[in-house]
Amino acid sequence: MPHIDLPKELPGISSGFAFRPETAKPMRELAHVLLHEPNSLAPGERELIATYVSSLNDCYFCQTSHGAAAACHLGSASTVKQVKTDFTQAPISEKLKKLLVIAGKVQRDGKLVTTEDVEAARALGATDMEIHDTVLIAAAFCMYNRYVDGLATWQPREEAMYEKMGQHLASEGYRKPSISQQSAG
Repeated sequence: MPHIDLPKELPGISSGFAFRPETAKPMRELAHVLLHEPNSLAPGERELIATYVSSLNDCYFCQTSHGAAAACHLGSASTVKQVKTDFTQAPISEKLKKLLVIAGKVQRDGKLVTTEDVEAARALGATDMEIHDTVLIAAAFCMYNRYVDGLATWQPREEAMYEKMGQHLASEGYRKPSISQQSAG
């Protein structure tokens, strides 16, 4: 049960966004730019970073919705699952693995990221923009995860809802809600 009076029919971050639309707008825009806009990292790779950080934070809603978006981009839910359990064995690029090391350190404490971590990613072709965006995705998803969990939002376990949400996020991005009050529940 949510800690405050959130719209009961909206799951996860959707309920917080509906409760306070004026804060939702910049939060949606940030997610859209980081995860959906053109970038040298593919959208599926960026969604994997968001999913990985959300799984480390144990935020069910975010790891499941962004995992579904990643699966849509990648065409593989098994890759998403493997990244969450042991990304070092996942069928992803070595560059992305090094970026996930950085993301995991940001999730725990940004000061844990070392020059060696950054140089290891660079040695595999990571650009300054990719390193920047990895750090910002990890930091932003710590915020999003804590927002969802700190309000004790409703986080249903209906896989079909997350699959539909992931399809919307992968195709449309983050500026418009992936779930409406009419389709929730």
